[in-house]
Amino acid sequence: MPRRTIRLTAASDEKIEAIAKQRGYSSPTALLRSAIEKELGDREGGFTDAENRLASSIEQARREVTRLARAQQALFAYLDSFVKVFLTCVPEPVGQAMDAAVARARGRHARLLKSAGQSMVGESQLAMQEMVNRDDN
Repeated sequence: MPRRTIRLTAASDEKIEAIAKQRGYSSPTALLRSAIEKELGDREGGFTDAENRLASSIEQARREVTRLARAQQALFAYLDSFVKVFLTCVPEPVGQAMDAAVARARGRHARLLKSAGQSMVGESQLAMQEMVNRDDN
């Protein structure tokens, strides 16, 4: 077995001897060998428990974001289909009725945005407020 020599301070040597006795090691050298094996074993084994937990959390977040993206795409497709049907089936007002219809539609739109904004909380509410403010300008 190869030999290694290390130099320790008196305080470190006293701590090693005390811990070796306290933990039931046959000698301070046995404690040092055990500590070295433990340190080398943790590094060679690949991921530590903390790294595994972190990787698991990241994977869970990735799956959740993917699920939300799919739900958002489905919502956009649903809205697109609804708007196509609505625009196909509802005739436009003719003549001077167009100006009155546009004015009423703007009022209904503002009420819709206000109602939707009141039902939202957190960051969704901030996004809605930005959209309403942008629409006003």
